[in-house]
Amino acid sequence: MEQLKEELKQAGYPAYRADQLFQWLHNRRVTAFSQMTNLPKSMVSWLEENYQIDFAAPVRKQVSKDKTVKYLFRMSDGNCVESVVMFYEYGASVCISTQVGCRMGCRFCASTQAGRVRNLTAGEICAEVYAAQADTQQRISHIVLMGIGEPLDNYENVLSFLRIISCPEGLCIGMRNISLSTCGVVPQIDRLARENLQLTLSVSLHAPNNTLRSSMMPVNDAYPVEDLIAACRRYQNTTGRRVSFEYSMVKGVNDSEKQADELAELIKGMGAHVNLIPINPVDGSPYSASDAKNVLRFQKLLEARGINATVRRRLGTDISAACGQLRREEMQKTEH
Repeated sequence: MEQLKEELKQAGYPAYRADQLFQWLHNRRVTAFSQMTNLPKSMVSWLEENYQIDFAAPVRKQVSKDKTVKYLFRMSDGNCVESVVMFYEYGASVCISTQVGCRMGCRFCASTQAGRVRNLTAGEICAEVYAAQADTQQRISHIVLMGIGEPLDNYENVLSFLRIISCPEGLCIGMRNISLSTCGVVPQIDRLARENLQLTLSVSLHAPNNTLRSSMMPVNDAYPVEDLIAACRRYQNTTGRRVSFEYSMVKGVNDSEKQADELAELIKGMGAHVNLIPINPVDGSPYSASDAKNVLRFQKLLEARGINATVRRRLGTDISAACGQLRREEMQKTEH
């Protein structure tokens, strides 16, 4: 809102026009400036000449037997990203993308296999939420930034998105209902801590030591485990918010009793939550998911060592719910 007011002030328009414009964009969610009927025609013409309304056009939609909905959205430049809507007892949650592709190179992830093309704008990230809500006809009450891309690698746009989506004049989704997932970009975690937002920081850990983590996640070479955990402790101390660790359970790779011991020792005293995730299958990845029995054993080992651990519900396994797969299929189709 403040950016809008400043932008319009520079063009000679009064502050109340920013309120009207924000309402059209983020409450009524129109797709053209000409639909803004309470703005003067001269202002509509000025907007059309200088700005565009970002959109997310659904080009593919898959619905799982568990009602999870996966979208492939096309942006105005033709690039595609993915979003997933999941339904829980507490409401509808959307998992959204923040970049077209990703440059982090995690070995188990389909999103990164073709690299990063570009960042999404704050408007495009909003558009994913608006399009998903419009199509499902369900109010989105929770947001997870865990789709294609590394949110902290697109820091400014993601921060603008967070402020827009939580704004009372817009969707008004509270920060406590928003989770931001990062693979561990330490300087940006510290930067985010200084914002003192009340969102949930979810850190993709996936391994309890540097050797194993670097083999799975190249980002660990730049920001090793001890630096990452130190940043997470600083984040908790600054914000008062508990950090959540995501731990993808990979068969025969990171799911042994020894690794459960290492993980418990690594994060002891933080009061942190560990979310154990049986990985979704990804074509071209050498990894496969731990079986349910082993995941449960790993959970019990952590709990016995005083670590709060839960197993994530597997949703959308029948519709390629692992982010990046639909986009890759679309890219292969256009190449041919």
